[in-house]
Amino acid sequence: MKNCWNDKEIDGVAITLDGPDRFDLRQRVYSARLLGSEPDLVLHGGGNVSVKTSLPNVFGEAAPVSFVKASGQDMATIEETGFVALDYEYLVRLANIEFMSDEAMRDELALHLARPHEKLPSIEALMHVFLAPKYIDHTHPASILALTNRKDGTQWVADALGSNVAVIPYVKPGFQLARTVAGAFESDRNSDGMVLMHHGLITWGETAREAYDKTIELVSRAEKHLARTKTKHRIAPAGEASVQQATKHYREIAPVLRGMMIRNARGMGTLGERVILRPLISDEILGFLESATGRELAFESPLTPDNLIRTGVRPLWIETDDVEDMTELGRKFDEAIGTFSREYASYIERNAGSDRSRGASPKTVMFPGVGIACAGCDVREADIARDVTAQTLRVKATIAETDGQYHGLTEDQLYAMEYDPFQQAKLQRQERALPSGTIALVTGAAGAIGSGICDRLLQEGVHVAATDLGGERLDSMVGNLAKEHGSRVLGVPLDVTSENAVVQGFESVVEAWGGLDLLIVNAGLAHVSTLSEMDLAAFRRLERVNVEGVLLLFRHVARLFKRQGTGGDVVVLSTKNVFAPGAGFGAYSATKAACHQLARIASLELAELDVRVNMVSPDAVFSHGDRKSGLWAEVGPDRMQARGLDEAGLEEYYRNRNLLKAKVTAEHVANAVMFFATRQTPTTGATIPVDGGLPDATPR
Repeated sequence: MKNCWNDKEIDGVAITLDGPDRFDLRQRVYSARLLGSEPDLVLHGGGNVSVKTSLPNVFGEAAPVSFVKASGQDMATIEETGFVALDYEYLVRLANIEFMSDEAMRDELALHLARPHEKLPSIEALMHVFLAPKYIDHTHPASILALTNRKDGTQWVADALGSNVAVIPYVKPGFQLARTVAGAFESDRNSDGMVLMHHGLITWGETAREAYDKTIELVSRAEKHLARTKTKHRIAPAGEASVQQATKHYREIAPVLRGMMIRNARGMGTLGERVILRPLISDEILGFLESATGRELAFESPLTPDNLIRTGVRPLWIETDDVEDMTELGRKFDEAIGTFSREYASYIERNAGSDRSRGASPKTVMFPGVGIACAGCDVREADIARDVTAQTLRVKATIAETDGQYHGLTEDQLYAMEYDPFQQAKLQRQERALPSGTIALVTGAAGAIGSGICDRLLQEGVHVAATDLGGERLDSMVGNLAKEHGSRVLGVPLDVTSENAVVQGFESVVEAWGGLDLLIVNAGLAHVSTLSEMDLAAFRRLERVNVEGVLLLFRHVARLFKRQGTGGDVVVLSTKNVFAPGAGFGAYSATKAACHQLARIASLELAELDVRVNMVSPDAVFSHGDRKSGLWAEVGPDRMQARGLDEAGLEEYYRNRNLLKAKVTAEHVANAVMFFATRQTPTTGATIPVDGGLPDATPR
């Protein structure tokens, strides 16, 4: 493993802490990022690091503290605020106590923060306090786990790393592990590091670099030893053609699986939960699943206790090669998920002594010949499950290739960690108006109204596929949204007049996230012309977008909603011109009226699928931030010329013509969309005017 330390980069780490010890924290943040940026060391919030230093108190004294990474913080991007400062002098005395429950430990940590912090200390915080060295690094290297998670693992660690590395048998993370590790260190302060069986590696030093260098050195030794002892060829990959076919098959089955998982959650009483699915498809993964030992290894326990809450106790395995149609596939998924849920409930009962859970949906679903679907309440959790699963299978394959037999944690050990209060705290959800895991597709997203709707949906935690004609306008909007919302926004070039493009657009969303819950039909064109001077080609251009494009969207979203089987919502952006058409605006008024009528018909036809179709009818939205309306770019010059107004004057004219004298904004339109999307009333086929009050345009 490459050592990436660079002294010149340390000064670039921003630290707000005052005092002579601020350099300690700067080094800590820097080396944490180095460790976190290497997936073979830690993944997505895994691992932990700390530094013992001091903070000035109100008396001007340097109070000893231990800065420890907060629970769930991702070391790859960690900032100073990702560490909690603990009262070292008090907490180190807890090492003299023989036993402390997790609940009591959590209370002690909360009561002895050296400064207020909204984040929680991790379950391993006391281990970092009890260990004497200044800097502590705790990682979960894949190569170390390939040594520990096998029969005769202790001997493999000694052979690979030498006798100067202490080996600690598995102890549940928490107070007892902290005391065990501290005791092992005190018995041999000259050791190079410490390996925790089924857990990872600990190194230390009086400088951040010393601890980091030891980690890289020991991991490199492990990697070299595994390479030397490999006796079998790696599992044969499936090949590029197989990956392409598997991806196509995945797009077909993902909505069916997602629907079954959502309905299973509803059956357990978690009505608010939806799910995001992320595919794990590669030639190596397909080869692993189709190998003679693939299923057996897949069902072995997770690599570490920390991985457990990400991937579950075990995966769901489903064979699909004998399934002939989607109906049969749905029945097979339903039966498999039901069995999984009942077995999970039995696992809880065996270990808790009572049925604390009525069941659970799987977090990883494995399909030989297709790949793996990894589930989470949002894309971040699903990505964590995907990356942890990929690493887990690589480690298990490495153990097999070095002629080893996998040896994991026992069921009672797994249960103890799965229901640990520190672990469960990592899974807490933020309350929002829409269920976690909601997926929306917005057409015409790069314009004023479309971008406003995307903004609002993303603020509510929705995963948004922003679609529009491909090009800089869409790319720049998606890029700006991604800065704040990351992978919850997906840019999809889509021409609604092309059936192939519409199909590919829905397939892109299914492949990315597993399905769809909300469609916003917003793409539209405008044209100014009297009927006597109307250019037929121009009229047909509007008809293709405003009518045929809407029809294509309804056709294919209906098929997707039917496969998924969990209902859905469609909100169509109509216009006041449907109810109060304007002279010189016949092409727009007529084609949008046809669009509106299609939506009303869709509300009749899709109700049996629990799909609601409603309309929002706005008037005169000119911009959203610096995004100008495409419609008003088309019609605005004519309206300004006819009334002798500039752009600001035209906006004022439209504000003054409504009863409320209100400026209509994209945010107002988004609020109306949210009303329908959140299903606050049992309504379908309805229209909300967002126009400040235009009597002639009132729906009737």
